Amino acid sequence: MFGIHGRRDRARARLRAAERALDAIGTALDERVLCEELAGYLCPGLCDAAAVDVLPEAAAGAAGAGGATGAGPGDTTGAPPATGSGSGAGTGNRTAPGGESGNGAGAGSGASPAAGPTGAAGPLVRAVARGRTELLGAPAARTPRGRAPTVLRIPMLAHGRVHGVLVAAREGKGFTGDETGSLRYAAHLTALLIGHARAHASARGTALNLQRALLAEPGRPHPNLEIATRYLPSGRSNLVGGDWFETVRLHYGRTLLVVGDVMGHGLDAAVDMNAYRSALRYVASADLPPHRVLRHLDATVAAMTDRRPATCLLVRVDPARGMATFAGAGHLPPVLFTADGDAALVPVPVGPPLGTGAGGYEPLTLALGGTETLLMFTDGLVERRDEDIDVSLARVTGRWAAPGIGAEELLDAVLARCDAEHAEDDVAVLAARIRRRSAGADGAGPD
Repeated sequence: MFGIHGRRDRARARLRAAERALDAIGTALDERVLCEELAGYLCPGLCDAAAVDVLPEAAAGAAGAGGATGAGPGDTTGAPPATGSGSGAGTGNRTAPGGESGNGAGAGSGASPAAGPTGAAGPLVRAVARGRTELLGAPAARTPRGRAPTVLRIPMLAHGRVHGVLVAAREGKGFTGDETGSLRYAAHLTALLIGHARAHASARGTALNLQRALLAEPGRPHPNLEIATRYLPSGRSNLVGGDWFETVRLHYGRTLLVVGDVMGHGLDAAVDMNAYRSALRYVASADLPPHRVLRHLDATVAAMTDRRPATCLLVRVDPARGMATFAGAGHLPPVLFTADGDAALVPVPVGPPLGTGAGGYEPLTLALGGTETLLMFTDGLVERRDEDIDVSLARVTGRWAAPGIGAEELLDAVLARCDAEHAEDDVAVLAARIRRRSAGADGAGPD
């Protein structure tokens, strides 16, 4: 009867330990954070010191044996040297811990003969140490009480691959079978999460590369316009979206400026963005006024049932005449910076987003001089979840910019003022300014 109750108590204890590990490890898909959380979970509860070493993804080997490598008192063979002291963390390039097995009692009854990473002679990318890191030192190290530490090395296995090694140390006494099982479970959980983190990073990298390939550089504007653009993907929690900018060179020295935003994120939004961009180039080649370009584009996309709606802002700039014609489809208005540094929203008539088939786009024509700079942007630049949009837009309006600021300098200043590096959504911005050209070189020919 006692044996049954004892096994039940042990099973409950192991289950509670697993639940604590699930709660403590995995708050972020970041390898360093995961290693820090693993070390923090183990110390000081299950061991007195812990070190976590992770192999580079290219060096992660196939698993040999799935057990732990035990080292008895005084035997720390293969244990990595600690980085830092106390509860600090550090990085280092060291050879991986070896896979030979110790013969001491420290491995506990649950340890099995083990192997470290296959072919693990390559450098480690990370070493995180927690607790009494002196216990992870040289084999001759002794504790203040004169006893050698017990060290346990556990390969971090997931899906048949070794992602690194967990080294746990305790002063004097060895680890029980249940404790070794808990250590192995925590190492396995962290290895699984590291695999997920790497898969997420790979998918995100693919999406970013596709976005860059689709976005590329805007078309070639006429040389009578100074153009500057920036694209900033949102934070680590999001994939890329459908933000884009474009310039289309028209006849008689004119250029059509475009900024748009397909609803949603991910590869689907990026693909839809490219479809919008291609359709817009085709429609714009007919040299229609901006509001008529939007009407044709809306009707074209509305016939494609699989395309997401998108917002869009068009500005046709005519430097020879000093005029700009605006039209918007559900997009935020641009900001015009005057010669004295004053910035104000351009009151562009707001039409419905593209893809609805509703139409109803109207133009606005304003004078645009060579001392003014036009700023077009997607909503990621200004919108904040806990802030009214009027407050957000006020951040880029008013008199704060340097008088006569150029397009490149303006973009840098705006992005810094809006803290665009930490925006909650993708940010695409375009700034344009008419170049002052000598007489007879105003680019007003038919090309």
